[in-house]
Amino acid sequence: MNDRRVVITGTGIISCVGNSVQEFWDSLVNCRSGIGPVTRFDVSKYRTRIAGEVKNFSIDKYMSSKEARRLDMFCHYAIAAADEAIKSAGISPNLEGLDPTRVGVLTSSGIGGMQTFEQQCNILYNRGPDKSSPLLIPMLIGDMASGSISMRYGAKGPNFGIVSACASACHSIGESLWIIKRGDADIMITGGAEATVSPIGFAGFCSMRAMSERNDDPLRASRPFDAQRDGFVMSEGSGVVILEELEHARKRGANIIAELIGYGTTADAYHITSPAPDGAGAAQAIRMALGHAKLRPDEIDYINAHGTSTPLNDKFETAAIKSVFGQHAHKLNISSTKGMTGHALGAAGGLETIVCALSIKNGIIPPTLNYENPDPDCDLNYTPNKPIERKINTAVNINLGFGGHNAVLVLRSFTS
Repeated sequence: MNDRRVVITGTGIISCVGNSVQEFWDSLVNCRSGIGPVTRFDVSKYRTRIAGEVKNFSIDKYMSSKEARRLDMFCHYAIAAADEAIKSAGISPNLEGLDPTRVGVLTSSGIGGMQTFEQQCNILYNRGPDKSSPLLIPMLIGDMASGSISMRYGAKGPNFGIVSACASACHSIGESLWIIKRGDADIMITGGAEATVSPIGFAGFCSMRAMSERNDDPLRASRPFDAQRDGFVMSEGSGVVILEELEHARKRGANIIAELIGYGTTADAYHITSPAPDGAGAAQAIRMALGHAKLRPDEIDYINAHGTSTPLNDKFETAAIKSVFGQHAHKLNISSTKGMTGHALGAAGGLETIVCALSIKNGIIPPTLNYENPDPDCDLNYTPNKPIERKINTAVNINLGFGGHNAVLVLRSFTS
């Protein structure tokens, strides 16, 4: 298995800071936040009234209105991101010249078709069961992003979805790594998508008191690792990468962005929403990923942290990083791009894996926006408020999810 190297050959993004990889990256390196007042429904009775909504997006660019009505918004985002990723990888939409049985899809969602479920519940309560959509179930189930993408391109390889809350996309990319390494596919279309900016989604997280209530200052509401952080800011979108076996990519002359060399996954076995206080589960996932990558902790240059801007996550994630990296933790550049993008839940790992790949490619580390007040429990170098230029050979992406799910990826610059 380890003889099969896996590289990233394509990327695609829909996000609150841009509906393409270029727009997304330009926003990050120019410190542009995508967070603002919620516009899609009345939030006057909610504790939190801000979000990172996707803007200027139309599914009409990708499919007919009839096709669009058969899919939830999270699938719209997944298909749009996959289209960009496929195109950037130099793959034709009908997989011309490829064996479709060797192309798989693992693009997941932490929650799935929440907007469809909400709308159909209203129909059920107000108009009765006979008025419920026959497409209700296929529209709400979380595996439908993978299913829809495979049908769109005719990809007949391994195909399923993973649900691990906010770690879903990171797990999907990691499991896709192993699918290619063990020889079950040559290409995987993988990542995550989420569309939960809806009344019920907001109601649930508001009741948990998990989201920021800095409603009058949305651009400064998401403040990872800052002492005055008061919760995350929900966002949405999709991040999709094309993973490809190296020799397969070389034979077709693909552009290689970065190499994926490590993956770790563990459980906290502690609490349904809180991370373990010592960060032990996350630390073990980092060690596992470094072990697969055959790297020492002091060989890592950059960490894109989960960094949600919640009091507990940022404190315990910092503890996990210190546990693994020791003194090197203070030499690393760490950032949480959620200061600009908000938290895209099950899509976050797709977006942030792309951040790692682009940081390696471009030699730029995007900052942690709104880090202004030092926290004694968060005392590492979080690359505050402005990007820095630095040669990056290796990068780590960390994503953590409700249920105690920990997922970590290791990327490095590609060398032949």
